[in-house]
Amino acid sequence: MMKEVIAKLVEGRNLTRDEAHSAMKTIMSGDASPAQIGSFLTALRIKGETIEEISEFARVMRDFASTINPAVDGTLLDTCGTGGDKLSTFNISTISAFVVAGAGISIAKHGNRSVTSKCGSADLLEALGVKIDLPPKEVERVIEKIGIGFMFAPLFHGAMKHAIGPRQELGIRTVFNILGPLTNPANADAQVLGVFERGLTEKMASVLADLGVKHALVVHGIDGLDEISTVGETQISELRNGRVETYTVAP
Repeated sequence: MMKEVIAKLVEGRNLTRDEAHSAMKTIMSGDASPAQIGSFLTALRIKGETIEEISEFARVMRDFASTINPAVDGTLLDTCGTGGDKLSTFNISTISAFVVAGAGISIAKHGNRSVTSKCGSADLLEALGVKIDLPPKEVERVIEKIGIGFMFAPLFHGAMKHAIGPRQELGIRTVFNILGPLTNPANADAQVLGVFERGLTEKMASVLADLGVKHALVVHGIDGLDEISTVGETQISELRNGRVETYTVAP
């Protein structure tokens, strides 16, 4: 099956939802070889990912994840972003999660160690003394008790082990760089998601809509930040009630 999908991507043709779903399921199940995974990711990167393809990839990753379902009043929010803007800023999304939780919004923070930045969310929290390797049920309890919890990606997405080697050996951005923020194990119904590229804001917001997220802000600082900028304009694609609206804001 992977051979046919790779051949289609090499020809520059988009995958159907079923093809995208089956391909990612094959990878997450450990049934694709490293060569097939590397070829798939490279061909997909060259072609460019569609909203439908990304949505199905994310669905499969959610199906394979260890999930939690914290009982909270009101909104459950994630502030996980893509990272990768290469501007060496501090970990803004994690700090903002504390601020928002302090204001009374329940936070299910999803994240990992640094890949391209100086400091990933897991690195920052660990430096602050937070126990980042709690099992899923403990994270669920913590969110219910204090209003914020951290889901360390390797513990919640064990099936990703099959793709780690090819990703590292390729050394290029792949679809997995944008899938992390789309695969919240707590199924958060709201999200603030920073992206490393301006052209991704509407695409990612549309994917979140397809995945059933109720309200989201997908942001990109036009100065290159994968965050809301404090020194220039920020492009925001806002998902609300199934509709996506794109606009800019300035400090």
